Amino acid sequence: MAGFEVRGVAVNMGKRRLLTGVDFSAEPGALTAVVGVNGIGKSTLLRALAGITAPAEGHVCIDGADLHGMRPKDRARLVGYVAQDERPPGELTVAEFVALGRLPHMRPWDLGGQDEHEAVTAALEAMAVLDLAGAMCDQLSGGQVRRVVLARVLAQEARILLLDEPTNHLDVHHQLHLLDMLHDTGKTVVANVHDLDLAMARFDRVVVLHGQGVLAEGIPEEVLGPETLRRAFQVNGTVVRDVGSSPHLIIEGL
Repeated sequence: MAGFEVRGVAVNMGKRRLLTGVDFSAEPGALTAVVGVNGIGKSTLLRALAGITAPAEGHVCIDGADLHGMRPKDRARLVGYVAQDERPPGELTVAEFVALGRLPHMRPWDLGGQDEHEAVTAALEAMAVLDLAGAMCDQLSGGQVRRVVLARVLAQEARILLLDEPTNHLDVHHQLHLLDMLHDTGKTVVANVHDLDLAMARFDRVVVLHGQGVLAEGIPEEVLGPETLRRAFQVNGTVVRDVGSSPHLIIEGL
């Protein structure tokens, strides 16, 4: 699996510097959550990590190769990205939209063959939307839209997935199904997450943004302790772990 490294990355919003000197590694096959207060720059950072925008400084590397030095099609075979507010075009069916994830693997004017069909079907099944394959995208609920968008990035079969708030609009069952499925794929996943308890219980590593950089990085149970919660989120909280269960975060108040 690909090694994904972020080295000294800085990102701007217009002329304003949001983050600087961001360093972390996403372990192959692991789920890494990026957390921080609203407006700190998580979405802007993820766009830079995906190669959609260039970082103001620093490098994003896959197996030692700079992501921004790659051809877009080569990059798209390695990295899949889902935006926080991504919506499929209403005039496409669900299957047609999910099939767009296959474009990095196809030649110009290629109509797609058995490989494309199998990848699309597998992605629809993985996100439990195969029954919606023929539905028009403008007829979907918010939760269905999110699952269809995630199916599109699964169909891309990229080795690294960069997901901005992937559990948005999903009920609890589909949140847990998504995260368990991502674990099972063995892909390297970096996701912006608002739900700190979900980051604690279901992610392998967490990166905490604060100020203009990384405050802490590591195993969620070790990183999301009282001191980090107070500094990064201005709340009081503790980590609770019952015998035989995953650790959970209890937010006690301001």
